[in-house]
Amino acid sequence: MKILKNDTIVSGMRPTGALHLGNYFGALYNWIKLQNDYKCLFFVADWHALTTGYEDTSDINNNITSLVTDWLSAGLDPDKCSIFLQSSVKEHAELHLLLSMITPLSWLFRCPTYKDQLAQIKDKNITNYGFLGYPCLMSSDILLYKAKFVPVGEDQLPHLELTREIARRFNYLYGEVFPEPAPKLTEAKVLPGTDGRKMSKSYGNTISLSDSPETVKNKVSTMITDPARIRKNDPGHPEVCTVYAFHKVFNPNDISEIEEQCCGGKIGCVQCKKKLANSMVESLAPIYEKRQEILSKPDYVNDIVQKGNKEARSIAEKTIEEVRSVMKIDWNASK
Repeated sequence: MKILKNDTIVSGMRPTGALHLGNYFGALYNWIKLQNDYKCLFFVADWHALTTGYEDTSDINNNITSLVTDWLSAGLDPDKCSIFLQSSVKEHAELHLLLSMITPLSWLFRCPTYKDQLAQIKDKNITNYGFLGYPCLMSSDILLYKAKFVPVGEDQLPHLELTREIARRFNYLYGEVFPEPAPKLTEAKVLPGTDGRKMSKSYGNTISLSDSPETVKNKVSTMITDPARIRKNDPGHPEVCTVYAFHKVFNPNDISEIEEQCCGGKIGCVQCKKKLANSMVESLAPIYEKRQEILSKPDYVNDIVQKGNKEARSIAEKTIEEVRSVMKIDWNASK
């Protein structure tokens, strides 16, 4: 398929804390590649953060700054993409309202994430419209910019299909305005947390993009290894080892040798961790150094976001004008 720079891609992340390596390899790594070939708009989804975090918003502003800093440090280039704040483009809210008028409740209730998180999140009250209706807001985020593609993993396909259904319903009722965004399936390198569970801030088992080299080394030293391996020369079982999972990402060229040494009891866990830590520090050094450079410029992040806000608004305003026109809600007494 021919790639056109004017094919638009839209995606966002919620500002819920420092980005960790799971976030990086799950999404951001692909964003950085996509910005070279597509017209990319990446937004901080601060309104989406309220769907589950509305009771305590004390950290949200700091989290916004941290998130954008992580993006820029990792390689998003404001000369190649637009980086903006969702709540600074009010058209997101207007389109969300209008789309909510045409979206059947049954579509929202059947959303897999809605059911799963209702069952899993027990410490927060999320039986509110904001949580139930977030797919409408998500749809407005995408349709507002007439995105051709949305980068997703296979587990997110049902969410995107709902956006496509809403676009079809709108077009049927009022006329063709929105293209149906197609999924841009992305490969994600999966990393466990340092304790072997899913990497998650709630588990306290993350390695963050903002971690210093010393912090990375300390966290690697605490990683869970093969519990059945007691002595250095005991044969290991790499498939159950957290360190081995990280080696597959950070030392792909040496993975056969590492596996052989582990299975043959030729390398101890401490030595294996040191090898991993050194590779990770070397690999993550450009990100950490770029972050320090950004932090030395107090206004840099704000300037980038304000520029992105302006770019996003210029597109969003045109879309909303078109939406109002086809819906016949653009009354003007002088017409």
